[in-house]
Amino acid sequence: MTEPHDIPTGTPVSRVFDALEENLIAFILGAMTLITFVNVVLRYGFNRSLIWGLEVVLILFAWLVLLGISYGFKKTSHLGVDALVNVLPHRGRRVLAILSALVCIAYAALLMKGAWDYWAPFAGLQPTAGRWFPLGFTENARDRAFYVTDQVPMLGIFRWLEDLINYGEAYDKLPRVIPYVILPVSAALILLRVLQATVRIVAGRQASLIVSHEAEDDVERAARGAYED
Repeated sequence: MTEPHDIPTGTPVSRVFDALEENLIAFILGAMTLITFVNVVLRYGFNRSLIWGLEVVLILFAWLVLLGISYGFKKTSHLGVDALVNVLPHRGRRVLAILSALVCIAYAALLMKGAWDYWAPFAGLQPTAGRWFPLGFTENARDRAFYVTDQVPMLGIFRWLEDLINYGEAYDKLPRVIPYVILPVSAALILLRVLQATVRIVAGRQASLIVSHEAEDDVERAARGAYED
């Protein structure tokens, strides 16, 4: 008998968020592919290129990876080494699953703090004080709201940022606060997904944080049945 690991997806809210995340990931993949393809055609066909193409693809790739981490926790699709865990009885596996989940929560919380502290100065905000835990906000951080990307042109829809965080000064390139915003957003999503997975593990609705081996078990049973026949 295999252990439960699937996440309930029957509620309308869960289906909406699934669709949003999956469509966003698909859009990022499509945009990366399209920009790279256009750049190749321009370079080899017309001896030209999108000067901002490589930087945008790098930004999109970073977004894809960071969003994919949280989505992997949500869908229990991360790989892991469980050779030692599998030799333990059910109770031992459950205890280790809970302990590993708690460690992941602590790590995700530290990641969230670090992500905010790195991004905040680019948004004209203050990072948190304290080395390990946020102890309020510090006021001596250097404002980095004027930092811009290397080649990505400024988009008109973001001009409001000039008055909000750049003291009315115009941006000639896209400010770094926009691509870097994925850091606190993805860290918050990772923390949320790990917390949700931990609740499911404690409730007995999920075996661990990593992908289960139900498919391998099914293949093994099918092979054994064919051999016996």
